[in-house]
This record gives sequence, structure tokens and C-alpha cells, in this order.
Amino acid sequence: MKFSERAGLVRVKLDLQVASMSDALRNRLWNVLQITFWNSFEYELMNNPVNAEFERLCLRLWNDFFKEPIDTIPIHRSDAIGSIRERFFSCEWYEVYDIVEFLPGAVRYDTAPYIQKCNLVFEEELSAYRFVAGKIVPISAKEDVAAIEAAITHTASLFPNATQHLQAAISLLSKKPSPDFRNTIKESISAVEALCGALTGDSQATLGQALKALDVPVHPALRLAFEKLYGYTSDADGIRHALMEVPNLQQEDALFMLVACSAFISYVAAKYARNKQAGR
Repeated sequence: MKFSERAGLVRVKLDLQVASMSDALRNRLWNVLQITFWNSFEYELMNNPVNAEFERLCLRLWNDFFKEPIDTIPIHRSDAIGSIRERFFSCEWYEVYDIVEFLPGAVRYDTAPYIQKCNLVFEEELSAYRFVAGKIVPISAKEDVAAIEAAITHTASLFPNATQHLQAAISLLSKKPSPDFRNTIKESISAVEALCGALTGDSQATLGQALKALDVPVHPALRLAFEKLYGYTSDADGIRHALMEVPNLQQEDALFMLVACSAFISYVAAKYARNKQAGR
């Protein structure tokens, strides 16, 4: 955090951690791992000599994440945690995020509290990243996270194709250290296209065609706005066709498209659900 004065006013500048990680952020993330995983395994070991959950986690880490022979896993629990700790504090900043992101899928119990704790640490230590739908992506605003997660919730059961495109967009944006902005935008708009195609019954229609045929009370201005947005993805920087070999796209472009498409999807899906409940 930096302070500067001009014309008698004090301004505060927040320096988000985008392509780096402070010692404080790394230390606090390790503490979350310690509290959530290692301490719980200590309790399990006291009550179950086999300690199956910890063994399963180590197998997943060594085989699926570290990609090393599983017979190199230290026999003693403390040594195994020590090995993980050494890697955690010596690896690159983006590899820390990879480890933090991997762990929830390697255990069989509810890790929602763990994700909440991580997001709190991200926020307090000015990380530019947040957990969204199981992935750590470069999003620092709670509202953006909420918009994307709401869209996935609205589409999960009724519009699985739209959900798949959203999840693909999140995965592409979560790539570290080099997110795929171009295809994040493509998958985001494809999610809107999939939703509108499902609602109109024409999966082959373009988004422009589907928006015109959409039998949901969407304000004409919003329809027009997304038609224009679709035009952007079709033309700008070769998103839909290779107008340029190296698209000139930035994180803010991809993030805006993902959040805007997510908000529109939630809006249309909610309108559809309301009409359905009313028997229209």
C-alpha cells in the first residue's frame, strides 16, 4: 500500500500482487494448509493408525501433481509434510497457487471452508487472484466472483453446455503464469450462445440469430448490446477467425467478457425460470 499527497489530499494506492507473491501471502497460505489439512490429519492419525486420507492425498500429490514416483513418498507423515513444505516455500509464485488450487480435489471431505479462508487471505494480502468454481483466477472483486459463480449455478442443471463453456473459460483464465485470454473470451461468448441456442431450440444458430428468436422478456437494448458484443468477438483481434496471428488481448479484456457474459446468462436464465414457473 502506498500513500501520496497532492493539494492537501491523502490518496491511497493499492498495489495488487499480480505476477509475484509476498512472503506474507505465501506464509499465510501455508498456515491455511496447516490448519485445514495437516492439523486435521494429525487428529485422524490419533484416531486411525492407517491415516487413509493423508495417504490418499500424498498419492495424488506425487502422482498427479509432482508427477514423481510414488515410492519416493516419505514413509513418515512428518517427513512427507516436510517435503511438501520445502516445495511450497521454494517454488515460483504461480506454483504456490497451483498447489493451493490442487489440494481441494485431492481429499474427500468438504473443502468449502478452506476455499473461503484462502479467498480471505487473498483479499487481505492484496492478491489479484480468487477461487472461482474450483479454479484460482485473476479476479480481485467479490462482485465478479459472485457473477461467474451465479451463472454456473443457474446453468448447471438445465443448460449443461453453457456451464461447460463457462468452466472452460475459467480454466483458460486460470492458467499460470500465462492465461489464455483469447480463448477465455471465445468460451465466454460461446456460453451465451449455448444458452440462447438451448432456449430457442436451435443449437446451430449464431448468437445474433438466437438473440432475435429468444422467447424471453429481455429488453431490446440488452439484446442489441449483446449482438454488438458478439460482433466484437467475431472481429476484434481474430477471436473467431485468425485475422491476426497474435491477438492483442489483455487480462481486462478477458475478465470483462467473462463477467459480462456470466451476468447476462444469469439474467436470461432467471427470466426463463420465472416464465416457466408462471406457465408461460
